[in-house]
Amino acid sequence: MNRYLLDTHVVLWIAVNSPLLSEIAKHAVLDINAEKYVSVVSVWETAIKLGTSKLNFDGGLPEFYKIIDDNGFKTLHIEKEHLLILGRLPFYHKDPFDRLIVSTALAEKMRIITIDENIQKYDVPWIW
Repeated sequence: MNRYLLDTHVVLWIAVNSPLLSEIAKHAVLDINAEKYVSVVSVWETAIKLGTSKLNFDGGLPEFYKIIDDNGFKTLHIEKEHLLILGRLPFYHKDPFDRLIVSTALAEKMRIITIDENIQKYDVPWIW
């Protein structure tokens, strides 16, 4: 069974049916046999960006959770193993949220759905 970890932008783009979402990403998200996850770090990142007005959408953080729930995505919490792997990651990417998404995917043996080219530099399975 395919297991996907969605990058933050993917969750937001799904909510608005953005044309920026690739066909491969859409197919993975719509696959009823796949497990789809969102890291709590994406919720954290969204909360910070909403608070600093770098991101703005109707409904705020409760709406972000609603997007997760309405699409049947499961939320992953930060675990010790995620942080241990994070500590060993090379610094291809300076964004702490994205680095934690990478380490979570590695620990949980998931494929990341992301357009982020810096995430794609890591030895982690990804699709776009």
